[in-house]
Amino acid sequence: MMVRSAALLVVLVLCADSQDYCYHEPDCDPYAWGDFFPSCHPLLGGHHSPINLDHHMVRNLSLGLLHLEGFDETQTGQWTLENDGHSVLLQVGSGMSVSGGGLPGVYHTVQVHFHWGDPSTNGSEHTVDGRRYPMEMHIVNMKSIHPNVSAAEEDPTGFAVLGFFIDVVYADNVHFSHISQKLSSVAYRGQMTGIKPFPLLSLLPKLNMSQYYRYSGSLTTPPCSQAVVWTLYEVPIYISWSQLAQFTSQIFSTEEDAAQVTPLQNNFRHLHTRFSRTVSASRDARLLRGTADPLTLLSMRLLHIVVLGQFYL
Repeated sequence: MMVRSAALLVVLVLCADSQDYCYHEPDCDPYAWGDFFPSCHPLLGGHHSPINLDHHMVRNLSLGLLHLEGFDETQTGQWTLENDGHSVLLQVGSGMSVSGGGLPGVYHTVQVHFHWGDPSTNGSEHTVDGRRYPMEMHIVNMKSIHPNVSAAEEDPTGFAVLGFFIDVVYADNVHFSHISQKLSSVAYRGQMTGIKPFPLLSLLPKLNMSQYYRYSGSLTTPPCSQAVVWTLYEVPIYISWSQLAQFTSQIFSTEEDAAQVTPLQNNFRHLHTRFSRTVSASRDARLLRGTADPLTLLSMRLLHIVVLGQFYL
């Protein structure tokens, strides 16, 4: 029961005071969020998300495969798909958890949501070497030791978010259809529909789940709590152009009876400076351009010493 309550609380927090923030109006877009939610101000703290992933990262050989409990099972009950005016959220209830892979504890999985662009613009929140993907999917998990969201927000590792880039191909992703086929039922803000549970692992690049990047950051929507252990997977999820279009053209940020219906597009927060944070590549991840393993750097330094006769380190 506590897990189910926590799931609801996380959804409420991620949607809290939704009338006070937006993505496109100057008085409430991400650059103005700090006026309503002080913790969203980019100068308060140095652990904001999203960031650009570039060659300034280090290999961490201790970062192996995460344990995704229940992800390969069909959970009981019913899930809920919802348009909250800022994203499409899949509320998954209880039954799944994330641990291992360097995470400091067990985290209960509570919801999945998406970020996207528009018909002509990519919309992932994180970027890779400056490249923005068409979409990004976040699986939100809360540390099991916390009784509520407020406690998790006070913990720098209170949440573990698994981020997946989404790219496009011509063929439909049959597993992603569990969600895309239901989008017409949540086209407008405030609409929700039941969805039959399915193995969440079926959405993921399960042959490449040991390849990821890790850093400490924040929620990317208000209240922007700097309490997230980010795991960003290297290999994207692939969906079709038509499945992408269902998000970029057929989801609206306004209610169905609004005087002016507004498409929900480009719902991503701007990039933030990494500052002194370390971004780690897992044991099996590909290092980005210009990055070398610590052992490689040491070998190059030793070669420099031998060739040039420099005996200092």
